[in-house]
Amino acid sequence: MRKIVIAGNWKMFKTQAESEEFLQGFLPHLQETPEEREVLLCPPFTDLSALSRNLHGSRVQLGAQNVHWAEFGAYTGEISGPMLTEIGVRYVIVGHSERRQYFGETDATVNLRLKAAQKFGLTPILCVGETKQQRDAGETESLIISQLDEGLINVDQENLVIAYEPIWAIGTGDTCETNEANRVIGLIRNQLKNPNVPIQYGGSVKPNNIDEIMAQSEIDGVLVGGASLESESFARIVNYH
Repeated sequence: MRKIVIAGNWKMFKTQAESEEFLQGFLPHLQETPEEREVLLCPPFTDLSALSRNLHGSRVQLGAQNVHWAEFGAYTGEISGPMLTEIGVRYVIVGHSERRQYFGETDATVNLRLKAAQKFGLTPILCVGETKQQRDAGETESLIISQLDEGLINVDQENLVIAYEPIWAIGTGDTCETNEANRVIGLIRNQLKNPNVPIQYGGSVKPNNIDEIMAQSEIDGVLVGGASLESESFARIVNYH
């Protein structure tokens, strides 16, 4: 049976004080959340320790937004797997489109990060997806297959989550039609050796579309950006019907 994984990606938002304020409003809502749903928050690195302390004993898992492929070294601005696991991080986002777009991430470096995450006991969330230009050119399928083929070399599919994030739908207010998101996620699943890998949808997920998204047969959760920054909004997403 495939696991449901609902993740909030805070990107470069929230100080430690703001993250603690968020939890005060959010955690009480988890009493309504079915046990089989895995809920995680992926804050900026500076918030991880504070959230780790405040989430201790709760059912919310902690995720990071990136991980380097080396255990240590002269990599200014990067963070290693052992640094994350030491403070209770369980998941890590790898290959987010913003990392690919703004910071030169490639399928080759994504692959290195995925393998390092698993080596150091983290479950990576591999992000794949196409731009508007690529979609309009009819390249969606070939691009995603290429991202999977190159990104998943020697990666353990028993310890993996994948997020399909059509780049043109991230932060734009444009959500991929649910049946189309379901179709592409089905395509992704067909490329995998392990059909039980949880596959999320990410891209302008909101309280008013979460029920329709999660009603789709292939979608196993969501990777939420802006709507995860407000406690009531993210609680509604976590407690979808």
